[in-house]
Amino acid sequence: MAALTISLGQHSDKGRKPSNQDFHGVYLPTEPQRSTKGIAIALADGISSSEVSREASEAAVGGFLTDYYATPATWTVKTSAQRVLQATNAWLYAQTRQSQYRYNLDRGYVCTLSAMVIKSTTAHLFHVGDSRIYQLSGNTLEPLTEDHRFWASREVSHLSRAMGASQHLELDYRPVSLSAGDVFLLATDGVYEWLTSAEMVALIHAHWGDLDAAAEALIAAALDNGSDDNLTVQIVRIDSLPERHSNELYAALGALPQPPELREGSELDGYRIVRQLHASSRSHVFLAEEIESGEKVALKTLSSELSQDPASIERFVREEWIARRINNVHVLKAPAQQRPRHYLYTVLAYIEGQTLTQWMRDHPDADLASVRPLVEQIAKGLRAFHRLEMLHQDLRPDNVMIDTQGTVKLIDFGAAKVAGIAEEGSAASDDILGTAQYTAPEYFLGEGGSTLSDQYSLAVITYQMLTGTLPYGTEVAKTRTQAAQHKLAYQSALSENRELPAWVDEVLKKALHPTSHKRFPALSEFIFELRSPSPDMLKRAQLPLLERDPVLFWKSVSLALAIVVIALLVR
Repeated sequence: MAALTISLGQHSDKGRKPSNQDFHGVYLPTEPQRSTKGIAIALADGISSSEVSREASEAAVGGFLTDYYATPATWTVKTSAQRVLQATNAWLYAQTRQSQYRYNLDRGYVCTLSAMVIKSTTAHLFHVGDSRIYQLSGNTLEPLTEDHRFWASREVSHLSRAMGASQHLELDYRPVSLSAGDVFLLATDGVYEWLTSAEMVALIHAHWGDLDAAAEALIAAALDNGSDDNLTVQIVRIDSLPERHSNELYAALGALPQPPELREGSELDGYRIVRQLHASSRSHVFLAEEIESGEKVALKTLSSELSQDPASIERFVREEWIARRINNVHVLKAPAQQRPRHYLYTVLAYIEGQTLTQWMRDHPDADLASVRPLVEQIAKGLRAFHRLEMLHQDLRPDNVMIDTQGTVKLIDFGAAKVAGIAEEGSAASDDILGTAQYTAPEYFLGEGGSTLSDQYSLAVITYQMLTGTLPYGTEVAKTRTQAAQHKLAYQSALSENRELPAWVDEVLKKALHPTSHKRFPALSEFIFELRSPSPDMLKRAQLPLLERDPVLFWKSVSLALAIVVIALLVR
């Protein structure tokens, strides 16, 4: 299986300056980090008017190369890099504000930065300032970044954007699709201002077999042409690329054979099967115990019908991968794996308790006071997903467990979307994987989900716990156009048989809006409103039915008139 490999050449020189204020670096991780996070390259150029800009350059590059790899594997490259660079920018700006240069940023902790992260088959470019990133195509050198420089006159200019120059970092981002053989050049202005594109291309081609020599040749040529600045060059050639779905989690388990048929007493890689817990068309779940320790676990196998489908295998093994990366009491965990596996299965923590489905059967007339704590716990689990740039996408009562202590835990992550994996071009399809009654309307339009989609699913569950019914019945799955979704009629949760405040109905109606951007902007707001309604919600709840829900009002009027007409006819 192909892997991501590159060739690299780099060189830096102080030139005619007394010191070198440029800084550059690269991090070449081994697997699995190379697949999950990629290869990072960066260079920074300090400003000549500052005596501390060398420290700024070193902090910007060193911080990026170190802290980027400390971000979660579930985050996208864009999110990870932007979070790290924003933090570094804030630190640089604070250093200047606390120093003797606080009123003169041109002498403070300021530098340019151009960085590249190569992950899977994409190069992610990040840029601020006037260092540059080029792509070499044949004999053409194409600039991929734009200089952030303001020209006061033909001769006078200054940086309009830079690391540490402002409390807020305005960072350029650009993804570039890769092919084997692609070449990228990162350079500071001490190089590119003193060489033509043709000269740079010729020197790279002349030293094609030794990119370090090519970098040195570029700097030597710029010095010969009169460069009076620090000079730094990095040259990156893409030698090979991975297959689009060859990520860590698929490669680790996907090639293993299906286990033999399991039944009570069967042994598998140090586990003994106690009994079957659940079986479906997708998977089989068994209660098992580790033979050495006696620890109970849930052992899960993929159904034989799906065992040859790469997308199904990837979703199957993803559940354990996710469970290892979310550390939250309201999310199912995976025990540490102590021994190699010889078959395709996953091992998850065993939860002794009941599903939310069973809880609703046991509490058909649940009141708000008993429902609210469960909803809040589910929300905490969802927010743990969202903080790591993941969506659950299959939130339903069967996928919510309540243990014997009353703690709610989210389970079954086979449909989950992981942003950091999705950008690799995974084998998993874009099919709707959630259960139709709980799936947000936007999925049926072919749109990608968001945290607002998980909010919708939680609101459906909340509505069902309080009413025993669904807010739109089974109509949502039938509406495949925006026009059809606009016609969806929300069924009020209010009833003569239940004591439910009118403002709760307004909160549910907003969270269940067919149009995602009309829901609560954040899941936390939905949860907060369920306990402490805003003045707006209280006001809406006090409006007459005609203003609050015109459709329901006229339906009620029509029904009343129909009853009167029938009564008159009978008479």
